[in-house]
Amino acid sequence: MAGGRRARQETRREIEQFLSIGPVQVAELDLPGARDAEDRGTADTEGVELRPGPGGAPIASGSVFVLVRRAGRPVGTLLGQVPDGADPVAVLAGLARELPPQAPPEPLPVPPSASVVVATRERAGRLARALDSLLAQDHPDFEIVVVDNAPVTEETRELVERKYGERVRYVCEPVPGLAIAHNRGLAAVHGRVVAFTDDDVVADPRWLTELTAPFAADPGLGCATGLILPARLRTPAQVLLESHGGFAKGFAPRTYDPARPPADEPLFPFTAGRFGSGANMAFRTSVLRAVGGFDPATGAGTRARGGDDLYGFVRVLAEGRRLRYTPSALVWHHHRETWRDLETQAYGYGAGLTAYLTAILVNRPALLPAFLARVPGGLAHARGLTAVRGPEAGDGAGAGAGAADGGAGAGVPGGHDSRTHPWPRRLSRLQRRGMLYGPVGYLRARRALRTVGLEAR
Repeated sequence: MAGGRRARQETRREIEQFLSIGPVQVAELDLPGARDAEDRGTADTEGVELRPGPGGAPIASGSVFVLVRRAGRPVGTLLGQVPDGADPVAVLAGLARELPPQAPPEPLPVPPSASVVVATRERAGRLARALDSLLAQDHPDFEIVVVDNAPVTEETRELVERKYGERVRYVCEPVPGLAIAHNRGLAAVHGRVVAFTDDDVVADPRWLTELTAPFAADPGLGCATGLILPARLRTPAQVLLESHGGFAKGFAPRTYDPARPPADEPLFPFTAGRFGSGANMAFRTSVLRAVGGFDPATGAGTRARGGDDLYGFVRVLAEGRRLRYTPSALVWHHHRETWRDLETQAYGYGAGLTAYLTAILVNRPALLPAFLARVPGGLAHARGLTAVRGPEAGDGAGAGAGAADGGAGAGVPGGHDSRTHPWPRRLSRLQRRGMLYGPVGYLRARRALRTVGLEAR
């Protein structure tokens, strides 16, 4: 009784501290190109363009989370404080030039034909925003397929038919589950590469080109992922999540090759969360189909709660295919907004992690020896994932941080584990509970599939 009372009191304190987190503006700042070292830190604004984040208001005084671009290419993030009466462009441009210099990008090959699959359920307003950004892509040859998952109303169908006509294909999947919806989309697409994103994103105009071009350059590539940044930081939940890394994986491109396991990833390939997230991923269509697509007993909308994207990453790597993280492929994500959302998300992430591991071992038992060899390190990794993380600077767990050390980069929300605000114990406990539940949830999801005539992969 006493222990439960203390836990409730602690949660109340954490919620009070959580509610004190203030909003942060989101912006993009585009520098005209590379600068000489002596020019870094100056307030020169010639050729500099400052834009609010997707759907945001013009930038004013106060805290601003900034995506810095050079000649349009994302190179880093920073948190700037714009004083009252100051010019936001001058203040933020001076900070942006403190970011480390970036090597010029290599020319991109012509990307292969692509299909974009967006699974959705009863969120027509958000879907319209996402589709508008997808139709503005500069990719030369692509299609969009909307999968309406277990719809209750005709709202999604009517939106697609009324507003988007022949530009977007509509497919209905009556069985609930994100992986099931993605598999329905996979069966319907025609592109050589199939990309997946969510209905709560806004895609950068070059997203699809940047995400799919690596497939043309590397015949052994099976999967690519990209950068996910916050579209808004208006609520305490959004700021807290992003200050602990959000969904971002940094600004350094990286290729994961199962033939040459990375030395700094001792759990490879089972730490699939390092590779990217389902809101920004693409697969060579033939490869994803060859491995059977996503396990339908994983993902949101099932008892497993999540893990469908992680399952896809590991299945492709297990077939000997490479995975490429491409930070130039950017989407803006609308994070969840409330404390209750964070509780649901923390539990779901924990459950999805162990559910996908269970799915991998059930479907690919040959991977069991490699998995068992990594169990000691995996337990340490799990403890780190669910640890109570304080507000001190991070330990680099989010590899590839784009912000500079100190100065502009200090305490940046979204600075890839900067830990600007303490992570509540309540959320850590929920994530641990989810991890314990995940294997049970996955097995329950498999049984539920049989009642509708489906089988797990």
